[in-house]
Amino acid sequence: MSPPSPSAAARLLVLAASFLGWLFSGVQLGLMPLASLSVSRNIMASDFNHAIAGDWFARYTAAIMFGAAIGGILFGQLGDRFGRATGLAWSVICYSVFGGLGYFVNSQEQLLALRFLVGLGIGGVWPNGVALIAEFWPDVSRPSLAGIFGTSANLGVFVMSQLGTFKQVTPDSWRWLMLAGATPLVLGLLTLVIVPESPKWLATRLAGEGTKPAAPMRECFRPPLLRLTLIGICLGAIPLIGAWGASKWMIPWADKVGGEAGLPGYKATTQAYWAVGAVLGSLLGAHIANLLGRRLTYFLISLAATLMTCGIFMFMKPLQPAFLDAIFVQGFTATLFFGWLPLYLPELFPTRVRATGTGVSYNFGRFASAAGVLGAGALMQLFGGDYAKVGTITSCIYAFGMLVILFAPDTTGKKLE
Repeated sequence: MSPPSPSAAARLLVLAASFLGWLFSGVQLGLMPLASLSVSRNIMASDFNHAIAGDWFARYTAAIMFGAAIGGILFGQLGDRFGRATGLAWSVICYSVFGGLGYFVNSQEQLLALRFLVGLGIGGVWPNGVALIAEFWPDVSRPSLAGIFGTSANLGVFVMSQLGTFKQVTPDSWRWLMLAGATPLVLGLLTLVIVPESPKWLATRLAGEGTKPAAPMRECFRPPLLRLTLIGICLGAIPLIGAWGASKWMIPWADKVGGEAGLPGYKATTQAYWAVGAVLGSLLGAHIANLLGRRLTYFLISLAATLMTCGIFMFMKPLQPAFLDAIFVQGFTATLFFGWLPLYLPELFPTRVRATGTGVSYNFGRFASAAGVLGAGALMQLFGGDYAKVGTITSCIYAFGMLVILFAPDTTGKKLE
């Protein structure tokens, strides 16, 4: 006996929970680029300098990337074993609780540990949210829904930038951001209670596939899925390394230059311009992939992101008249990936391992992202806090996307099983 088809209300509830869960993940992801220098100034006091502060920003970013990589794997498996809605709920609860505890830290090491734990929850939202949406809605809706889901995290980054504009983040006033990051706890608890489970996932259980303890991770890393998993990891890693190893450095760069010019709010304005472009880019990425094909779209995004990001770091500087406009375009271009990925990655894997497969593909890339960010932090020390030189070097990672996509299968027009 098959489970009944979901109602329109159930589908909208799933979409809302997934969208909000990933939106508040974006709030957490946008927190440290905005607050990092203020945190370092407050805690380091007279020992503060930009080279060391830049290295701490790299550590915070790497910690959340490592956490998200591990969390995507753990909560992805939780979603395949016990249900996507359950995995989504506990992911949101995780990043809310540990995000709020940041209010009480007395050292950068304490905050570093908490950012890792926040990352666990962020990593779990993506595979479970993507799997829920992909399995609840008919194929004809998926490009639009992938775009909506993909844009939600960047909308969260925009929300964080507006919070920073409404109430400036300074060395004496940054802890309130941590409390703001705890508010999605209510969403996590409600998701646990009222969000319905995926009908496709339930069907696998009714068919008897859930009578034995599942090993979805093992299946993803052995033939015939091994090749697809490795390709998915590469495709997810490149935009993540580019985003966190290059693009996100534009915010502390703007913070440094704006702060020296007596404009402490300039960093929030820069993040807002980037986030608006990112919202549009991640919204349209899936639609472009549906029009041009999965492989061609990824190739073109990689080319455009390489040229735009390198161009900003090489030829521009914060406070120049065209800088904010260029940041908007870079945000749009580089985040087309994040509308493309939630459309493409679920198409690589069967239902029984879809949350694990998409989680591994997206979040394993975060291990590489963390390594890339730490490398950028080392470069920051080497170049004495020169954001432009570091950004120019690290943004070249986008160019590798043009090569990797040549080995990926074209799933254009494929229906989910």
